[in-house]
Amino acid sequence: MNPPLNGAEQGARPTDRVDIYDTTLRDGTQREGISLACEDKLRIARHLDAFGLTFIEGGWPGSNPKDAQFFEQAKDIEWKHAKIAAFGSTRRASLAPEDDAGLRALLAAGTSVCTIFGKSSTQHVTAVLRTTLDENLRMIEETVAFLRAHGRRVIYDAEHFFDGFALDRSYATETLRAAVRGGAEVLTLCDTNGGSMPWQIEAVVAEIKALLGHPLGIHAHNDGE
Repeated sequence: MNPPLNGAEQGARPTDRVDIYDTTLRDGTQREGISLACEDKLRIARHLDAFGLTFIEGGWPGSNPKDAQFFEQAKDIEWKHAKIAAFGSTRRASLAPEDDAGLRALLAAGTSVCTIFGKSSTQHVTAVLRTTLDENLRMIEETVAFLRAHGRRVIYDAEHFFDGFALDRSYATETLRAAVRGGAEVLTLCDTNGGSMPWQIEAVVAEIKALLGHPLGIHAHNDGE
């Protein structure tokens, strides 16, 4: 398996620096009444780049023709600040990474950064993926390692992490360790349902930071206001 990126590979950024990863072009277009043409997405991306953001998530390759068109055209643009990231999921259960159409689409997008989401909750692993807990850990590690072997920087999105941690803290933490073993640069802890309170987020992030000592990110929804 590939080791995590070292300081030189990551650009040796200061430990007190905060990198902003913008999800407007994917997560932001999921609300009712929003539909962006490829030209719209490119225009928004240029504005986000001008703001000095570190990462811009362009979409999910293979999910629709507009996203494929965006990545094709984004290759020819000289971005001043941001890295364009392609979004996708871990490999499907019982499939080798190289046989997974979603991962092949990620590579075809040609971005230097890929963001992969995986399941953190035991309930989601068994009821949604309908696979075993051990297989889910393999799915995470092998997916990240596959993309790293193809020269991609990988950000790991731990989907439903805070709910999964509340249900089974040991297993949720093991999913993060699997991503680290695969070579994930950053572990993004996702409050996917948006129901966690700030003090709960603070406590869990502090615990994970102490346990793993790995660069962390946060992706929160504000459904609880």
